[in-house]
Amino acid sequence: MTFSQFFTIVRARWVSGFVVLAVVLAVVISISLSLTKQYTSTASVLIDVKLPDLGGNTAAAGGIVPLGFMATQLDVVRSERVALRALRSPGLKLNESVELREQWRASTNGQGDFESWLAALIQKKLDILPSRESNVITLAYSSPDPKFSAAVANAFMQAYIDTTLDLKVEPAKQYNTFFDDRSKHTREALEQAQAKLSAYQQQKGIIATDERLDVENARLNELTTQLVVLQGLAAESRGRQDQSSGNNERMQEVLNNPVVSALTADLSRQQAKLTELNERLGENNPQVVELRANIEELRKRIQAQTTRVTGSLNVNNTVNEGRLAQLNGEIQQQRAKLLKLKDLRDEAAVLQRDVENAQRTYDAVLTRVNQTSMESQNTQTNVSVLKQATAPAFPSSPRLLLNTAVALVLGSLLGIGLMLARELLDRRMRTIEDVVSGLRQPLLIVLPKTSRQDAHGGSRLKLTKARVVRGLAGPARS
Repeated sequence: MTFSQFFTIVRARWVSGFVVLAVVLAVVISISLSLTKQYTSTASVLIDVKLPDLGGNTAAAGGIVPLGFMATQLDVVRSERVALRALRSPGLKLNESVELREQWRASTNGQGDFESWLAALIQKKLDILPSRESNVITLAYSSPDPKFSAAVANAFMQAYIDTTLDLKVEPAKQYNTFFDDRSKHTREALEQAQAKLSAYQQQKGIIATDERLDVENARLNELTTQLVVLQGLAAESRGRQDQSSGNNERMQEVLNNPVVSALTADLSRQQAKLTELNERLGENNPQVVELRANIEELRKRIQAQTTRVTGSLNVNNTVNEGRLAQLNGEIQQQRAKLLKLKDLRDEAAVLQRDVENAQRTYDAVLTRVNQTSMESQNTQTNVSVLKQATAPAFPSSPRLLLNTAVALVLGSLLGIGLMLARELLDRRMRTIEDVVSGLRQPLLIVLPKTSRQDAHGGSRLKLTKARVVRGLAGPARS
């Protein structure tokens, strides 16, 4: 179908199309005028995801909105908790309405909860409109009363703000109660650990364990040094004693003894004199006999003095051995004392670590108590009011102009459809193309189009157009 054919059909059957258009317009306009006017009031809030809370945390680090954050906020707005809070707000108090309660009983026969039913009923006309690529949420409510629409929108907005604050404060209050209770237990544990450490120090007489341990270590080192020196002296005296049992006349102590030296010199002189007298007087001379007796006496005296000197070596060795044994005993006692002191220090260190651990635990819990206490008293939220709902001056529905425009378009389409349908059911030849395509015969001539005009009181026939169409191949039929 060409445009000219379509235009011809519309011109021929315009009456039916116009009737359909008029009917559609009349129906839509009448319905729009008969519908109850609805007034839509909107309120909007802004969610700041970068606002830090009192604990120093941020809702979104670096200003990046977490995945699902805005979807969660929309679910909170649509939640029953927000709806119930809005219904109970001082500006509405719909839960106290006797008329609504009677309506609930009539529709549910008293089954279920009245406030839940009322919240679901109000939420049906509440639209939550999130803005694309922004943190703004718009709440829109429609009703026949513009003031009521504004009141409901504002109530839901305020209920959402209060609910977001409660969702932050309630966990903080629970944590504060928990950590406050834990702080009491940790404080008791700290006091018990401190009391146990103090009692142990008093019982063992420990004041400054590290200083006392240093003193005892120094004393042990001193005794060890004395032991090394004394071991050297004892070894030397033991060696001299062993030497004295074999050839004590050649010992250094004997040779250096002045008495032994004097007696030895006197013995040498007497022996020299004895040799001289023996050669001059003979062996039986009384002087020689007397001199021999003197020499023997000197030898006995030298022997006695030597024995006395070597005896002093034995006494010295005995003393050194006794001192060495005593010093070994003192060192053993000092070591045992030092080990005991180390055990005491280790036990005290364990108790001290218990006190330190209890102190750190108490400090950490106390920090959390202070933090959760501040968070539980928080009165700020990251939701700000961007627009308060006001009573609209004009209804949002029905929209007469919009409905009329839609009805005009729809009626035009229906009218055109009706005209085409009638044309298909009652096909007629209206153009030259219709004749050629419908009869499938050559067109020889087109009758002139006549028009009647009332000029000079008469009618005149005027030839307007004549056109001869070329014939098709083959003989023409009359």
